Amino acid sequence: MKIISIKKKNLLSLSIVFVFIMIVLITSTSFGMQYYYKLDFSTGLVTASKLNVRSGPGLNYKVITTVNKNEYIRVFAGVGNWYVVQVEGDYVGAVSKDYIKPIYPNTSGTGGSSGGTSGSNSSGGGTSGGSGIQSNTAGLTNDELEVFNLINKQRENNGLEPLKIDSEVQNVARIKAKDMVDNNYFSHTSPIYGSPFNMLDSFKISYKTAGENIAGNSSNSAAVTAWMNSAGHKANILNSNFNYTGIGVVNGSKYGKIYVQMFIGK
Repeated sequence: MKIISIKKKNLLSLSIVFVFIMIVLITSTSFGMQYYYKLDFSTGLVTASKLNVRSGPGLNYKVITTVNKNEYIRVFAGVGNWYVVQVEGDYVGAVSKDYIKPIYPNTSGTGGSSGGTSGSNSSGGGTSGGSGIQSNTAGLTNDELEVFNLINKQRENNGLEPLKIDSEVQNVARIKAKDMVDNNYFSHTSPIYGSPFNMLDSFKISYKTAGENIAGNSSNSAAVTAWMNSAGHKANILNSNFNYTGIGVVNGSKYGKIYVQMFIGK
């Protein structure tokens, strides 16, 4: 009886080891990293009527959000038949490459730029230039001036120094707002210039830190109020590292007006 008991224990141990090995093999296969590859574009246009953005590169991953046809999205890399992307709302996930049309920047530098509400900020970057600082607001439109004053009032209320207008940043903000209207999109990522930071670099504007707020609204005060009611936008407005700005306000979108405010710190 004792010998039989030992054999059964050995057999049970071998079975456990075998099952463990099989689990390891299956797990290794299931979770093996797929090969990521670099792309020669960073902006894509959605061609499906509604495209699922998944938490990973495959149909077995859950859907985290969706994007609609003709929306622009940021594309980071490829993995198999999927693209790793960032979409409005700062969701990062994967979409099928079959429903994304690559958008290549216009390297001639002509054309417009990019621009509810959305905020983005970053540190570093920048190139030479950016010397067009204005101590007054003579070049602003009435809409731009009102937004500028409303923003600085918020900074004053929070014990911060007012922002100054940089004429070169002002030019970029206007171009971006116009491009959002002309090309009928709402995103920080321009199909022409890429991210706000890519755009500042393209226009040879130097900065240590930079940010961008965008909005669609019919009222200047309502646009600023919406920004102040959003943590990300408010953080840009009340960022003590920002000391210069440019504001573009363009009529004609489905929202009434498109607002782009770019911030830089030097």
